[in-house]
Amino acid sequence: MQVSYTAAEIIAITQPKSTRGATTERVQGIAALGDARPGDLSFLGNAKYKSEVPSTQASVVLLPPDYAGEPAANQLHLVLENPSAALARLCARIEQTLWPQPVPGIHPSASVAPGAKISATATVGPLCVIEAGAVIGERAHLQAQVFIGREAVVGEDCWLMPGVVLAASCQLGTRVRLQPGVVIGSDGFGYEFVQGRHEKIPQVGNVVIGDDVEIGANSTLDRARFSQTTVGEGTKIDNLVQIAHNVRIGRHCLICAQVGISGSTTVEDYVVFGGQAGIGGHITIGKGAKAGGQAGITTDIPAGAFVNGTPAVPFMLERRIAVLQQKLPELFRRVDNLERTARGTEKSSS
Repeated sequence: MQVSYTAAEIIAITQPKSTRGATTERVQGIAALGDARPGDLSFLGNAKYKSEVPSTQASVVLLPPDYAGEPAANQLHLVLENPSAALARLCARIEQTLWPQPVPGIHPSASVAPGAKISATATVGPLCVIEAGAVIGERAHLQAQVFIGREAVVGEDCWLMPGVVLAASCQLGTRVRLQPGVVIGSDGFGYEFVQGRHEKIPQVGNVVIGDDVEIGANSTLDRARFSQTTVGEGTKIDNLVQIAHNVRIGRHCLICAQVGISGSTTVEDYVVFGGQAGIGGHITIGKGAKAGGQAGITTDIPAGAFVNGTPAVPFMLERRIAVLQQKLPELFRRVDNLERTARGTEKSSS
């Protein structure tokens, strides 16, 4: 990463509530508190690392309002309501520098079928394939080896990274960001067992992705058996996530890595799934519900609930069960001792 910002430029980007100290160093890197050296910027985003602030060598430190310490010599403290969000704004500026907007146009090696509609402001990279009837919107950017199926739609300002597949008739809203290897519109996993054989059920629906959705590398979203598989506005999906046919995901959900959601499940707005959570089919996850990592959900979850474990139960109950499980060996030893004592008492009485 090659960047260089003055303290004044950092202040203009992050817009702190107040400042403490000063530095003459230019910021040329970002590092954790314990790893930072002069010329680096660091931040306190988790109170767990508060003890590392006094000893950090970072030239600029982003801090929450409740941090009362003073900066070292040639060090600048910026006090912000949310240091992590401020760092994200700075990284967005850096990202624009490192990955500038590509020049519009179609690479000579791309294959574009007659009848495809590509905006003059869009970029189509090397070895892309765009089939008949597809629509590529304003300022959309398709990096190398992206496949766009027939009559698929890529909205304005979308960014599709290498190896993305948007299959036939599937649709992306505006500002959708797909990491490498994402597959949108693979067949849903549907079979009927007929006369000793698994016969494939045709999957003739599509996938519709809302505005400002981001999907991580190698995640897959299956097309619907009929109608639509949908992902609502602002939802963020991590790497290696599997979303099955006819799933409906609401707005502004967070779905962490290796989550699997079975067919025809409804996930309402603002739901959070921890990594490797498994969600059964034909159930509803209520608005704002949260599930811990590796939770196994097989029944409806009410709005606002926080569940964990397999099968999933309320989080605090699952934690109590986990504590009690650690005591089971000692409990069995005590029961064995009681049984031996009781048998000895019975023999003495007889």
